[in-house]
Amino acid sequence: MLDREPSAIRDLNLGWMDLIWLVFLGGLALLPPRYEIHKQLILLAILVVQLLEGWVIERLPERGPAYSVLIKILLATLLLDHTGEIGINSSYFPIYFLPVVTAAIYFGTLGAMAWTTIASLAYLSLLFPALQEEVDMTPEGMGILAIRVLFFYIAAILVNRFAVENRRQVQRLEDLSSKLEETNRQLGRAEADARRAERLAALGQLSAGLAHEIRNPLGVIKGSADMLSHKVAQSEPLVAELAGYISSEVNRLNALVVRFLDFARPSKLELRPERISEIVDRALDAAVASFPNTSVKIERRYTSNLPNVPADAQFCEQVFVNLITNAFQSMQMQEPSFEKILRLSIAPESLNGESGVGVIVEDTGPGVPLELREQIFNPFFTSKKEGVGLGLSIVAKIVDDHRGRIRLEENIPRGARFHVFFPTAGQ
Repeated sequence: MLDREPSAIRDLNLGWMDLIWLVFLGGLALLPPRYEIHKQLILLAILVVQLLEGWVIERLPERGPAYSVLIKILLATLLLDHTGEIGINSSYFPIYFLPVVTAAIYFGTLGAMAWTTIASLAYLSLLFPALQEEVDMTPEGMGILAIRVLFFYIAAILVNRFAVENRRQVQRLEDLSSKLEETNRQLGRAEADARRAERLAALGQLSAGLAHEIRNPLGVIKGSADMLSHKVAQSEPLVAELAGYISSEVNRLNALVVRFLDFARPSKLELRPERISEIVDRALDAAVASFPNTSVKIERRYTSNLPNVPADAQFCEQVFVNLITNAFQSMQMQEPSFEKILRLSIAPESLNGESGVGVIVEDTGPGVPLELREQIFNPFFTSKKEGVGLGLSIVAKIVDDHRGRIRLEENIPRGARFHVFFPTAGQ
């Protein structure tokens, strides 16, 4: 069985900077006192801490920096204690810049100053053996110590200023990246809306032409069937029954033609300031009346003090009757064990800098497959056994005529979630 490299080592991602650390700390190990084994072991420990620092901080983002700085202070103190008769006079004292700079990189200004103070106190603690041996400290020597400590603080301030500015720039770039992502999402939705509007316009013209061409022959067929039914009602009951079938089917086709015309005809909106919450409630009552025995639980989440929006109440009510009815129908397809919930949420929103009111209609039904979400607003597209696929197309047309937006959003863990936006500004 082959030996595998430990995962901690594989995750280090050692690079050329780490090789530079190895070279310089190796150089310190070779300088006098060259054969001091304690010095070389401490330098090796410092190298290991430095190489493992990124790995530790990645796994302990809150405590890892503090552990790294503290260990480096302890190792620096041990190094000075083993490289000089009086540790504070050791020529290796610049090793304290390592924990000072590390603290300046990972902490804020106050944190960097606090850790620099701890490192300075650890360095000055090496005075205690000299004081116990009653070694006289000259004013010149005290001045040198003060200069060294001040340089610790100067290094911490300079590095911390750079690190804080770097973090600020990184945060600014992340914010800019988030804004660009949101802008790209909005652009994608705008392109989808534009494509849908083009399809609706083209199919609307086609539907209008076909509806007018079909309507006239239907009138002739219905009139002929009614006349035939009256003429032979007594003498030929079978013929009369067949004529009745023709008349009823013509009525059904005529209703379909009316829907075509509703889809194709420009909407003549009568805009007035309306409360969307009242329109949604009326639509909910109308939809519930069509499903008297439903077991759907209804949840309302309306924000108080909603602004009025310029809307045609009749057309907007048609929008929400359609959406709520679709929600009821989809949840009827679920197994009885599934909890059936209809959630209606209304709150102020802002879309592309425009203020308005957003309405969310979501259910816990089977939802819309991902591959069909782009098509559900297309005319004549339907997943139902009965229906011609004009309901959501008409809904989208009405919302567009109000200068609003409608989109199907992802609903977790299941169900459909329609988001409708109406601007508060008048046309």
